Amino acid sequence: MKITKLTTFLVPPRWCFLRIDTDAGICGWGEPVVEGRAHTVAAAVEELSDYLIGKDPRHIEDLWNVMYRGSFYRGGPILMSAIAGVDQALWDIKGKHLGVPVHELLGGPVRERIRVYSWIGGDRPADTAMAAKAAVERGFTAVKMNGTEEMHFVDSHAKVERVLENVQAVREAVGPHIGLAIDFHGRVHKPMAKVLMRELAPYKLMFIEEPVLSEHLDAIPELASIAPAPIALGERLYTRYDFKRVLQMGGVDIIQPDPSHAGGITETRKIAAMAEAYDVALALHCPLGPIALAANLQLDAVCHNAFIQEQSLGIHYNAANDLLDYVVDRNVFAYADGYVAIPGGPGLGIEVNEAYVAERAEVGHRWRNPLWRHDDGSVAEW
Repeated sequence: MKITKLTTFLVPPRWCFLRIDTDAGICGWGEPVVEGRAHTVAAAVEELSDYLIGKDPRHIEDLWNVMYRGSFYRGGPILMSAIAGVDQALWDIKGKHLGVPVHELLGGPVRERIRVYSWIGGDRPADTAMAAKAAVERGFTAVKMNGTEEMHFVDSHAKVERVLENVQAVREAVGPHIGLAIDFHGRVHKPMAKVLMRELAPYKLMFIEEPVLSEHLDAIPELASIAPAPIALGERLYTRYDFKRVLQMGGVDIIQPDPSHAGGITETRKIAAMAEAYDVALALHCPLGPIALAANLQLDAVCHNAFIQEQSLGIHYNAANDLLDYVVDRNVFAYADGYVAIPGGPGLGIEVNEAYVAERAEVGHRWRNPLWRHDDGSVAEW
């Protein structure tokens, strides 16, 4: 079997899909994207095609190393996201060729379903209590919200009070036993993270995500010593070598690699195994489309330390299209009782609606994240 063609599709709301064709008539799908840089990742995929056309798609480990080690420069969000989408599509091809889901090729499932959480609110947390209550009424047993708006290195207690008011409103709306995670989104610098960590103690949080930017990992052990909940991070880390430093340093309780950013199924499986050796949990990052979610769930099936899965159904970014629009069978992701079932079909376990993908790719997208500024005019972290 030989790879004959790689085709990318930029589709609303902000996704990039990849189809890899073969001379055997089998095609595989992946989702290589960096949110806000989809065109750049698509260009990187096209460059990788020079290494892939004419090669056997079943030689996944070798092709991964060719893509990663074959050029002098490596790592980073663009290259690793391009590799990720290719890797997902290669696993999809291999599973379809053998007639089994990817998780069977990775040793077989350790679970049949995994708990999921729902995003609530938007980029500026407000009126989130009603959204949280609605999510629980739809069957979710865990929710995640952005913790704060823009915040200076050292900011006012009025800002802190607004954070606490939002969190308290959600906690009161959903009760004490619904999982509640707070995402600092890298918007908070260490001085204010220390304040927020102490103030959030009463709310029995499931975890606190990205309390500081990944550039400041050396602050994590200090923050962990005062954290009222497990610390999670990793969506802006891209290789096992990035996570090696995190795990050796300590302080992180949950890692969140994204299989559409961190080298695909092949690399993310290795990252998850490293974390298990450090007794660190896995909660894969996935505010993306259906192909990405399918790849995530194949990994959740085989990673013993996976405990919850992010997914984008109903997320505020999905305005033009939502998670299920691009799959033939909208029931393939079987949500029930706060869980989603692991797809059992061949490959990634989903059938992509190719005609609709082509139709929406004519529309495309040029999504960019908002640009925020502080009240003094300086650029704020989004």
